[in-house]
Amino acid sequence: MPPPKKRAARKLLSQHAWITLDGGFAARHCLVQDISDSGAKITLDEDASQLPGVIRMAFARDARTGRSCQVIWRRGKSAGVRFL
Repeated sequence: MPPPKKRAARKLLSQHAWITLDGGFAARHCLVQDISDSGAKITLDEDASQLPGVIRMAFARDARTGRSCQVIWRRGKSAGVRFL
């Protein structure tokens, strides 16, 4: 029997960030609620159900910075992302 998966430790953050869609042309504000080595929970100004499967998240508005993320879940204005 394989050992149970251990989640990466999450750190509460509440820091402003930007996500970019469509190759970096549409920057949207978000709030990073918590973060770990493997992913983060973000809150948007609008419904998160419209997020595509892959986004780029950065703590600066510059689309050339940040990390690519896979959207794992969406609930209301919140989403969970895994860093790629």
